[in-house]
Amino acid sequence: MIKLFSFLISIFLIIIIFLRIPKESVGLGSFATKTDFLGSPTSAERSLNIFTAFGILIYVTLAIQINFSNIR
Repeated sequence: MIKLFSFLISIFLIIIIFLRIPKESVGLGSFATKTDFLGSPTSAERSLNIFTAFGILIYVTLAIQINFSNIR
């Protein structure tokens, strides 16, 4: 169960990293500003930073727990 949750968190992190708004006006940044899909670019970037940090924290915690369970 923990390995499945860890897998889902890793997929979530990959998707979140791909949604990061580039600094240039190409790619997802252009898409986000033209369609307002992610809201304003600054609030979207802040939200993605929070989600990324939270996801990384959960992923590291689960990785440590999985490693300790494999030692026993």
